[in-house]
Amino acid sequence: MPEGEQVSESVPVPSSEVPGSPPRRRRGWRIALVVVLALALLGAGGVGAGALYLRSVEKDVERVDAFTEVPAESRPPVVARDATNIMILGSDSRDPERTEGSRTDTIILAHLPKDRKSAQLVSIPRDTWVHVPRSKEGGQGGRNAKINAAYAWGGIPLMVQTVEEFTEVHVDHVAVVDFAGFQEIIDALGGVDITVDHTFTSIHPPLRTFRAGRQTMDGETALDYSRQRKQFPDGDFARIRHQQQVIRAILDKAATGGILTSPGKLDDFVRAASASVSVDREMSLLDLATELRGLRGGNLTFVTSPSRGTGRVGSESVVFADEGKSQAFYDAVRRDATAEIVRAAR
Repeated sequence: MPEGEQVSESVPVPSSEVPGSPPRRRRGWRIALVVVLALALLGAGGVGAGALYLRSVEKDVERVDAFTEVPAESRPPVVARDATNIMILGSDSRDPERTEGSRTDTIILAHLPKDRKSAQLVSIPRDTWVHVPRSKEGGQGGRNAKINAAYAWGGIPLMVQTVEEFTEVHVDHVAVVDFAGFQEIIDALGGVDITVDHTFTSIHPPLRTFRAGRQTMDGETALDYSRQRKQFPDGDFARIRHQQQVIRAILDKAATGGILTSPGKLDDFVRAASASVSVDREMSLLDLATELRGLRGGNLTFVTSPSRGTGRVGSESVVFADEGKSQAFYDAVRRDATAEIVRAAR
């Protein structure tokens, strides 16, 4: 990949000045993915019977303008019309290391196949070196940078445009997530079960030691676990794996932890999540719940966008995409070739 101009890892921009971002009065980034999963679980209990309840939840969901500022001529065509691709942007507003302004720590392209029997979640490392199109006002972009610079320069619309240019996959919907909010969600579930690969110690107070093996974590502990990266040789890739573990554990616990048979627990769980959700103006969580009512952790496949590893561009530490593998992989996503996408995760 050619070495273009550089950009710092995070470009501070007040949230109120970022196009397409939620208003300052709300909590910024939202727990959209968890809400989608929670509503999918409601669907498992009978969407028809709970439709009025779901609508009452959905009416309070905050909406963002994700696509108006994306030039129509720049967008890739829709290839598999019955499949759906959702761009999930995430941050961690309570991360002890977070001192900068607007940025996206997590970028996931969620692919929902035509049959809706599974979902493939593709993590794109935030340091991936890509071409960022010029922002609408023309003052930023138009050069190579880390992919997460797009949000700081042009908000959600420029992130859509950048991800679409990088993957050549048409983004149908957008959801935003505050991973710090996982703490409340996990506590509402009574904790989640995580298998730690090997023993390590957190770099954040109270400096927890995570012992190798399966263990139940409360919200604060799981959030701490999902933040760790500096102790690992592969850094941010380890953080991505930990986040993927927590997402799967939330879905599995919600499906098996008895909340479907406890109206009080279910209501607390769903309303706690929906109070933090933000999605694009066209997404219907009720429809999505109906379509994903059979989704469980075993139906989720997590993939990291193909890369050649890390390197440097000037003073920047970046992730270089494997262009050949990426082209073949995202072509499979465009065509809704689920088997090919899943094989790439092995």
